[in-house]
Amino acid sequence: MGRVSAWEALLLGIVEGLTEFLPVSSTGHLTLLFHLLGLPVEADPFLKTFLIAIQLGAILAVLLLYGKRFAADRGLWARIGVAFLPTAFLGFLFYPLIKGVILGKDGVVVFFLFFVGLALLFADRLAERARYQDVKELPLLKVAWIGVFQGMAALFPGTSRSGATILGGLLLGLRRKAAAEFSFLLALPTMLAAVGYDLLKSAPGMPEGGLELLLLGFASALVTALATVRWMVSFVERVGFRPFAYYRMVLALVYAYFFLR
Repeated sequence: MGRVSAWEALLLGIVEGLTEFLPVSSTGHLTLLFHLLGLPVEADPFLKTFLIAIQLGAILAVLLLYGKRFAADRGLWARIGVAFLPTAFLGFLFYPLIKGVILGKDGVVVFFLFFVGLALLFADRLAERARYQDVKELPLLKVAWIGVFQGMAALFPGTSRSGATILGGLLLGLRRKAAAEFSFLLALPTMLAAVGYDLLKSAPGMPEGGLELLLLGFASALVTALATVRWMVSFVERVGFRPFAYYRMVLALVYAYFFLR
């Protein structure tokens, strides 16, 4: 079995925390890192569980940074709930397909890294004439469509959960900062549900020492995600999402060159 070592778990957690809330695909980066470390993520159920479970650290980072706002704003609760419903439906409906067939597939990761990069370039231009300054101004039907975008991201590794929700928000008229922050907040119920469900399904087959490795990955993801979220909000207000779009496309080409030949 290709279980990770302690230092590999630490490194994977750092990469998770750095990439989870950037629109660059944390799953794509982690799958690439698994390749570089020689870890067979496609063939090892524990590695797939590890890939999903370390997202808990990133979730806690959002809770620490936005918990007060989330708790005090019931209007925001409603919008997060509306967006979460289509995500939950798609995620639970297709969970066996995601975990058993799609997760870790190189061709899928490369295609969606590149395609979503192109889409972000287009959407970022729309943000220059954004109609809605805050997600609470967004009609509920449009909020639900952001949830559909996020649900589609769960089906296709390389899409990026944050990339899909940000893309949806920009296409539906949200300003850049509002799209990014709503993506962070929507991660709370979405990732808690996904990680909790996977851990319940996977707990009986957890190998000896597996829990300690998950906790190490969780802790390193938490620390790096705290720094990343703070930095990203100010960055996208000043620069926008174009650098992330170009980065995705370059990464897709590099990934394809080394691992799809």
